[in-house]
Amino acid sequence: MEYSDKAGNRTHDDKASSINTNSSTKQGKCPPVSLDSETCPVSLLKNGAEQLGVRLDDSKAASLLAYKDILLEWNEKMNLTAIEEEREFIIKHFIDSLSILPFIGKVHSLIDVGTGAGFPGIPIKIAQPSLEIVLLDSLEKRVGFLRTVISELKLDGITALHLRAEDAGMAPVHREKYDAAVARAVASLPVLLEYCLPLVKADGIFIAMKGSSAEEIAASKKALEILGGGN
Repeated sequence: MEYSDKAGNRTHDDKASSINTNSSTKQGKCPPVSLDSETCPVSLLKNGAEQLGVRLDDSKAASLLAYKDILLEWNEKMNLTAIEEEREFIIKHFIDSLSILPFIGKVHSLIDVGTGAGFPGIPIKIAQPSLEIVLLDSLEKRVGFLRTVISELKLDGITALHLRAEDAGMAPVHREKYDAAVARAVASLPVLLEYCLPLVKADGIFIAMKGSSAEEIAASKKALEILGGGN
């Protein structure tokens, strides 16, 4: 996970990329998730989350699996995911989404930019119900799906919005309003910085869930400087 703060300091973790606009530098490493022997979906969820330092009780695990079922049902009529096999779905969508929780600390509000089928925002909300979350997506049909999930799972404090990221960053109701922003590999890192940094508060964090790339990070320096995230 790649972090950069307002002073331009950086650390990295191979799991994902993150830009932190706080004045302090964070460094952390998610433990490897090795779940080869797990066959029960509830156990797979719980054990995978536990290895990340996240506790899922039976109710939360059930909500995540209900979310999976709703998603796969909708997936028959619109393209939400190419991953349908249960084990792969749990690891690549749910556990991967929860992997950012150790890095966001005790933030109160988070915006998930380009959320698509709701990753990582909905799994994070289920795991950490007190967090206020906005799911942002540019496709109205996907937003309709997200609102169905929110309604059927009876999730409070989470909203799905049909809005482009670049427009959200210019809107007073969203600009610099969130403790954290997250994006899951929806664009190159410089573009994600342009979309997401305007949404976070001066002491907030941005997490880009991407594989670590020295070339991409280097290309992001100019964007960081322009957006107030570098020296």
